[in-house]
Amino acid sequence: MNMENNDIPKDLAIQLCAEIRQQYKGKWWTFAGMQCMGCSLASKGDLAKMCVSSAPGYRGCGLVNRRYDQQVKNSQPMKGVSDETIP
Repeated sequence: MNMENNDIPKDLAIQLCAEIRQQYKGKWWTFAGMQCMGCSLASKGDLAKMCVSSAPGYRGCGLVNRRYDQQVKNSQPMKGVSDETIP
């Protein structure tokens, strides 16, 4: 499954973006912190101008994409494993 092409629901993308911004707030010395700070300053809080909105399906921010893809991956059952095979 190619997760890069899956759209992220708008509400979830906004929520993930806010969580990530909060996580890296004040951590400008980290790459993610610089990315969030630059995005926030450049967009002035306007969602339409934020990185997350810069690509179709709210896939414009690598940090949001990574967190969403990880959540999707963790929520999918493993192939070949069903509830019936687990003792």
